[in-house]
Amino acid sequence: MENQALGLAEAIQRLFSSRIVVKRVRWRKAFDKLPSALKAPWMLDPSSDAVEPAPGETWPDLWIATGRATLPLSARVRARSGGKTFVVQTQDPRWRNDVYDLIVAPAHDGVAGPNVLSITGSPHRVTADRLAEGAAAFADTLQALPRPRVAVLIGGRSRAFDLPEAHAAGLADRIADAVEAVGGSLMLTFSRRTPEAAKAAMTARLPPLPGLIWNGEGANPYFAFLKFADHILVTEDSANMAAEAASTGAPVHILPMIPLKPADKFARLHADLRERGAARPFDGSLNVWSYAPLTETDRAARVILDRMTRG
Repeated sequence: MENQALGLAEAIQRLFSSRIVVKRVRWRKAFDKLPSALKAPWMLDPSSDAVEPAPGETWPDLWIATGRATLPLSARVRARSGGKTFVVQTQDPRWRNDVYDLIVAPAHDGVAGPNVLSITGSPHRVTADRLAEGAAAFADTLQALPRPRVAVLIGGRSRAFDLPEAHAAGLADRIADAVEAVGGSLMLTFSRRTPEAAKAAMTARLPPLPGLIWNGEGANPYFAFLKFADHILVTEDSANMAAEAASTGAPVHILPMIPLKPADKFARLHADLRERGAARPFDGSLNVWSYAPLTETDRAARVILDRMTRG
């Protein structure tokens, strides 16, 4: 979630000279589950960063917040700043949606209103410069891999999806067959949510392929994988990874998982990505297609600056 706020802030900074200050907050355990309407700043955990300006400082021109924990604070900022601060909330707040100057929400969330900007996927930090920077440390290893280079981004268990061992093993076999069929190579990374049994099952089936499977140790090759990928395979549980993959221009193949409950919003996201020409369901083959890379974070940044300018 932090990457959503940072991605928007950095996109604005690329357009307008700015200073970014990161504030991380959490609520004391005793108050964390209270409704947003009942939370007050004194209930914040002592580990939280100070939100109120220090003596001699002023409120920021722009406040960008993400996540449920920020809502009680975001709702107060306009009043506390005397109207100085423009307040942006990402995702669908589902609470007092009228108190924020702008809500930047994924189109698949289905939120609407005069202060809502709908974008495909979520804001993120992936840019051409960041990919090039992240790829530099891995260039010697990844550039030498046989093409097509296939990046595989594996998520894990969530409220909507699961990745049990047997399903992970089946995915690994299908991925291996597809990569072998085109004489390519593999660049695979797991997320923090990937179950250990699923990791083990996939790792056991994929090592014979040329490439790199990141085990979580050392520098993270995520940006390098995106930079060097000719194809990107993404499990269907992550809106963030799908949106980031679609910003590269490489074909995005959506890997199926085991549904735990109806996941209509993910279906809407994938339909949106298909309409944009970016993504298709993984059918066991590595077909090639092209599309204009998505630049939704930059579009959101331009809208924010325009709204701030117009007051």
